[in-house]
Formats: sequence, C-alpha cells, structure tokens
Amino acid sequence: MPSASSSGVDRRLFLTSLLGASAAVAGLGGCAGGTAAAGTAGAAAAPLATAVPAGTSLKIASYLNTQQLQFKLAKLPPLPFTVSSWLNIGAGPDVINAFRAKSLDLANNAGIPPIQAQFQGFAAKIVAINITRRPNYLFATKPGSDIRTVADFQGKKLAFSQGQAQGVVLLRALKEAGLAYDDVRLVQLTSNQFLTALQSGQVDVAPLANTQAPSYLQQYAAKGARTIGTDVVDLLSLLWAPQAVLGDRAKAAAVAAYIPQWARGLVWQWENPDTWNEEFYVKTQNLTLAQARGVTRLANKPLFPPTWDEAVAWEQETADLLAEGGFVKKTDVSSLFDHRFESLAARAVPAEYRK
Repeated sequence: MPSASSSGVDRRLFLTSLLGASAAVAGLGGCAGGTAAAGTAGAAAAPLATAVPAGTSLKIASYLNTQQLQFKLAKLPPLPFTVSSWLNIGAGPDVINAFRAKSLDLANNAGIPPIQAQFQGFAAKIVAINITRRPNYLFATKPGSDIRTVADFQGKKLAFSQGQAQGVVLLRALKEAGLAYDDVRLVQLTSNQFLTALQSGQVDVAPLANTQAPSYLQQYAAKGARTIGTDVVDLLSLLWAPQAVLGDRAKAAAVAAYIPQWARGLVWQWENPDTWNEEFYVKTQNLTLAQARGVTRLANKPLFPPTWDEAVAWEQETADLLAEGGFVKKTDVSSLFDHRFESLAARAVPAEYRK
C-alpha cells in the first residue's frame, strides 16, 4: 500500500497532534525504535513475589468507572493493595501520556497502543490478554450519506486515529475491501472527536464502538445516517503497564494480584447481563433498557488464553499493517509481552473462559 502521506495524513503532523512535538520528532527520527527495544529488552526477569508487600499502591485506569462497578456488583474480595487513584481514562494516546507523566501504572487497551508506545520510545509491557472474537466496532455514516458498504468508502473522508483500536479496525476493513490508503482520505482525529465530526459532516464515515451506535442512530437515522457492520475484529483487549512499574518488585506483585480480579469481573459481567444493563448502561450511560440489551447482544464472551502465541502473532500482524502504511517503523513486537504474567488470568476463571 502507498504511504499514509499520499492519503493526506502527514505522519509528523499526525504524531505531533496526538502526542506532542517531542514524541513525534523522536519517533520519526529513528530514536524510538532503539530506545523502546533497549527498555523492553532490559525487562525485569525476576520471579513475581508470592505476596504483595504492605503499603503497595497502584494508579489504575478505569474508563467510565467500569472496573469499580464490576468489582462492586460481583462482590469480589478486596484487592491486597491500595488503588491510590482510579483514572477515568481509556483512549490509547491519553494512556501513553499518563504513563509518561507517571500518573498511571496500569491500563486496559486494545493491541495498538503498546505498538504506538514502542514506536515513540516508551518502554511498556503487556501483562494480560482477553481475546475478542466478535467485532466491537462498526462504521457509522454522516447524516444524508449514500454509503452502504466498505467499498463505497472510496474517495470519502474517513475518521482515523493511528494510536487507537478504531484506526486499526479501519485499516483492516480497507485491506479486506481491496482499498489502498490513497483511495480514501484519512482525517486525523482522536476517537472522542468522531461523533462531532460525523454530526458536522467533517467526515463521511467514522468507526464507532457498538456501545455508541444506538444513541447516534436514535438521533440521526431519520436524517439518513446508518451503520455498516463488518467481520473485522480487534482481537486483543489487554492490560499493560510501564516497564518502570513492572521493574518494581512490589508493584509487579500488585499487578499480578489485580489480573485475576480483572478477569473475574469480566466473567461476572458476561454472566449477569440484566444487572449490568440496568446498573451500567441505563443508570450511568443513559441508554434505554432496549438499547442496553442491543449492545449486550453484541458483546464478546471473555476468553483468557493460557498461552499468548495467537496474541503475539496478531500483534505482529497489526504492527506490520501500520508499517505498510508508513505509520510506524517495521518492528518485532514479541518483546512487548511480559510472560511472567501469562497464565494468571486463565487460571483465575472457569475452563469455559480459557482460550
């Protein structure tokens, strides 16, 4: 495929807008690959502590407070460490910036942010994997659009976020449809700008999470907006942390203690959809019960692989796809996985939730 710059996305401008000038210059100057490789290659190899030392604390991302609500509703036991802050943060670029600022220790993202962090020269590692088998995203059109298939994206303005799952879903959908990057116009945005861009007609199409689509269609379907589903999945939902956190024996033990709780919380949510619909979607997200049920029907059963071979292969495919477009340098992503944590999530859940 042609480089991203041929489709109107200048990589230096793109990275600068998302990450700040210093990160963009480092990434494009070639320093990022070496720095990240050195940081991850020197990962702490010490065995995990069997208990969390007293006084240990972590700062954990919990977008829309989902983790706290899961733990509360599932009546899970208290964590053996202090959560000094729960940060309402989810977008990959925001997470990376929080990692850099040392205001965040552990986050839940898709597969692309760790690749982006490596490209920027920031050392971080993946510590838990949840496999996604069904699409979490679909494509929404602006009001009044005549677009009905991905093939119709040709020549259109598409909302694109390089550092987030939505961006990779779009790239994979284009590839499946046989469209090159210069067949479309990629408009650089972050995912929290997608809805506004659709509403204003700044873009023709934007990838939306399944949870966002009902309210968008409720408001704009009568004006000609629609959604387009595909079979494109973003395989990985993961926990990851800065290398500096994982190199701290006490914090690494706390991360290891959190992973089983995270897995059990997701299993509880899957097994109790009626309660989750009411307590989360209706009470906190202002969806109707019918909309909540529609979102839940599209949800993925959590699957925690005892081994990460498939996850590593998928992450490499994603990195290669980004490299093809000139968004990142070609890189080996195997060093992004901290295998000390590999089986913790799978061991915490019943056999049917182990991949």
